[in-house]
Amino acid sequence: MKASQIELEAVVSVARQGGFRAAARELGMASSALSHAVAALEARLGVRLFNRTTRSVALSPEGEQFVAEVAPALAAIQAALARVEEHQAEPSGVLRLNMAPGAARMILAPLVFEYMHLHPKVDVEVVTEGALVDVVGQGFDAGVRLAEFVPPDMIAVPITRTMRTLVVGSPAYFEGRPRPRTPQDLMGHRCIRARMASGAIYRWEFEKRGQSLEIDVPGDLTLDESDLMLQAALAGQGLAYLSDPATAEHLAARRLLSVLEDWSPAYPGLCLYFPSRHNIPARLRAFIELVRQQSR
Repeated sequence: MKASQIELEAVVSVARQGGFRAAARELGMASSALSHAVAALEARLGVRLFNRTTRSVALSPEGEQFVAEVAPALAAIQAALARVEEHQAEPSGVLRLNMAPGAARMILAPLVFEYMHLHPKVDVEVVTEGALVDVVGQGFDAGVRLAEFVPPDMIAVPITRTMRTLVVGSPAYFEGRPRPRTPQDLMGHRCIRARMASGAIYRWEFEKRGQSLEIDVPGDLTLDESDLMLQAALAGQGLAYLSDPATAEHLAARRLLSVLEDWSPAYPGLCLYFPSRHNIPARLRAFIELVRQQSR
């Protein structure tokens, strides 16, 4: 004896809605068809699932037991079907991403623009802020940060390979000044200081042969955005501490010169991160796949 899915859905809906008409509206079918489905199942089971009067419909004791056992299984089946349909669906809706401003500059052209070209039905919203935020609590699909800042309970997908942070200055700045050979030499230079989102001044970090140093560098200019620091360094205002992707073009053109490279070890780069591997919306799943393709 087999029961069809529509018969099971009919019984559970009538029990939930407390009547045949409301259940028919919920399922989008005619009341007569729904009533026939319930009656056919009752006939095959040989029990009455509902006690009916002209004014009310109520589950019989056998019906209460049947619904209690069937409803969770039916909900699980419906959820599984919805997940399969979602995986097959074309990406659409709004993809909301949170990232630091520097990360946005790095991935906007190679990733976000390409994603929008591939998936025209998706609108993309990129919110940039220096402070790390709760991407789930703030309603974002995912975040982009350096690997070291990705929360431990998140799934991380690498976007870039290893990176370095370099001390750079313009040729004009170095005219008449000795280049620093050790981090301590920075104390005799004008440095462009960085203020973090917390308000604290960032201490420049160095490492060589197991020795680690943090230097509170001197300087008469303090900025809170890396692109402004780059502009200041290009203008000869002092030495800046910037990532190699941000400075690569200017170093190649000799608009900037790097120092203390032997004190600048590599570290893990940017990652895309999101809360779970389960029930990932099609719009985010497509972005994850593009990240993986480009990172290869």
